[in-house]
Amino acid sequence: MQRRAVACLFLMIIFIAACNDDSISRATMDNGKKVYDRYCLGCHMENAMGVPGLNPPLVNSDLLLKDKAKSIRVVLKGSEELKGEPKTGYRNTMASLINLSDEEIADVLTFARNSFGNKASAVSSTEVKTERANLK
Repeated sequence: MQRRAVACLFLMIIFIAACNDDSISRATMDNGKKVYDRYCLGCHMENAMGVPGLNPPLVNSDLLLKDKAKSIRVVLKGSEELKGEPKTGYRNTMASLINLSDEEIADVLTFARNSFGNKASAVSSTEVKTERANLK
């Protein structure tokens, strides 16, 4: 009986650990916030709600949350990535941040994808590197 209880407890611990996705490190989120504060906050605002008619919100953004590769390209190319798509209704253009390192871009996108009520998978520097290479 005691073995069964220990086995049950062990399985519960494994289940809880599997459900608790802490795969995004505190360092990634901290670094991402630093990059966000320096490069993104001025347009997208502290609460990531943007400025109506000028800069889009990042809160619940389909582009940010559902298309990881495209969100990477938007950071790399700025608004240029969105040329030819239907107009968004936002007048300000986003500058290219191609000067940021792959790690900085991965961290800031991971931060934005997991802050402000958003929840999405992390962006890796390898994914950024791949998208950067595809631009050439």
